[in-house]
Amino acid sequence: MIKLTLERSPREDALPLEAHLAKLLGLPMGSFDYEIRKKSLDARRGKAKFVYTVDIFASGVDEEGLASRCGGVIAQPEEEYSFPIPKNAPKKRPVVAGFGPAGIFAALCLARAGFKPIVLERGKRVDERKRDVDTFFAGGALDENSNIQYGEGGAGAFSDGKLNTLIKDKSFRGQFVLRELVNAGAPKETLYHAKPHIGTDLLRGVVERLREEIISLGGELRFETQLTDIVIEDGRLVRVCTDKGEIEADTLFLATGQSARNIAEMLESHGAEIEQKPFSVGFRIEHLQSDIDESQYGKNGDFRFLPPAEYKLFAYCKTGRTVYSFCMCPGGHVVAAASENERLVTNGMSYHARDGRNANSAILCEILPSDIDDGLFAGYDYRERLERAAFELGGGDFTAPATTVGEYLGLGKAESNITPTYPRGVKYCDISKLFSKEINDSFREALREFGKKIKGFDSENAIITAVESRTSSPIRIKRFDDRQSNIKGVYPLGEGAGYAGGIISAAIDGVRSAEEYILNL
Repeated sequence: MIKLTLERSPREDALPLEAHLAKLLGLPMGSFDYEIRKKSLDARRGKAKFVYTVDIFASGVDEEGLASRCGGVIAQPEEEYSFPIPKNAPKKRPVVAGFGPAGIFAALCLARAGFKPIVLERGKRVDERKRDVDTFFAGGALDENSNIQYGEGGAGAFSDGKLNTLIKDKSFRGQFVLRELVNAGAPKETLYHAKPHIGTDLLRGVVERLREEIISLGGELRFETQLTDIVIEDGRLVRVCTDKGEIEADTLFLATGQSARNIAEMLESHGAEIEQKPFSVGFRIEHLQSDIDESQYGKNGDFRFLPPAEYKLFAYCKTGRTVYSFCMCPGGHVVAAASENERLVTNGMSYHARDGRNANSAILCEILPSDIDDGLFAGYDYRERLERAAFELGGGDFTAPATTVGEYLGLGKAESNITPTYPRGVKYCDISKLFSKEINDSFREALREFGKKIKGFDSENAIITAVESRTSSPIRIKRFDDRQSNIKGVYPLGEGAGYAGGIISAAIDGVRSAEEYILNL
């Protein structure tokens, strides 16, 4: 483990790192090879430094002496993920519904196993989808099947493209996913940055190349084709129904995303076991990125070599609720993420450079059972009411309701030097009308608490844009140890089924379900 200050290591490809390694090894530069395994930024105590874990390929090195010079830390060689080799072939081609991260990686693994999956995606190819999204951002009509929620790449294709995850990964599936993303065009540093991200501009090309590989291996992509129903005989899947016809199939990987309420209702009508799960709602908050940088790095930070600063915040409120930041987008944009007319949804997005003027993040409050009505799909009902209320509060044309933190905290009107980035425009109004008193009290307490952790976070001129409602699914489709639901042949996976919370965790879930399918054969 090696620590270098910014002055010595402004970039990972700079010679100071190699020179430092040469000194540690006692070898001349150029006489050994090395590969960065992990790179993180330690900005604590006002002195930023990069921390490296490096694989070194050299002969004649005194490892014990090297360990002493490196502080006694020598990492073990990194293991690689190995996908199981199929011993049997399926009688029918497996079907994958949804082509977000979970569906993409399930289909990729199935294709490499020689199973030629049929992939259904209700939305369009990512290039066509981008044109529809751009049209909507510019004030045009919303296409309910081609938007930020639906289409090739899933919701993650129009996001910051964060690739870190909190799940434990003892089988190295996460590293496998990262390597596949890099092989498909993601930057090489994706493999070793502690908090990697691709950015929506690069991620779309990566998705296209993964699609091309699946097709080259015999997989079939059916865009603008929506799963509508399934046929079951003796508790087992026998047919998949779409708006374009039926498919004889005994296996369905269900990766339709958390916005597809119709799929959950269809499964429930066939007796699938589904349960409610916790979810959260809130708003987007925007600050100047320069203010976040200064707060995190200090006034004298050498911002030339530092990435745009990030944050992650939690508050346990007197109301008994948790409020937290989510999907923080440095140098990013607040985007219009609606997938239905007359319902307003926000989300956050960054390009790879993260060079926008503003930082934004979701600020979310957990929703308790007492907040929603009875019924299995009451969480969906709650979200829909909230989104309709936000649409009406904004004026009914996808203009987003917004306010300043100062007004929300009751400090009076404040002139803001922050220009909201939401593309359809904002209407300044009282967003507290969207939430209950207890939820508003929780948000207000949390904003003040966050201001103690990050200077200026509760600044009067920070901008709040509502409403953020699609952070996680309000239901979970139950599955057993073999990853199938109680309907044999149906594999629920990803965010929509309630088993993931980001690009990498969803992709890993797709890989694991494909694995289990092969083992079940």
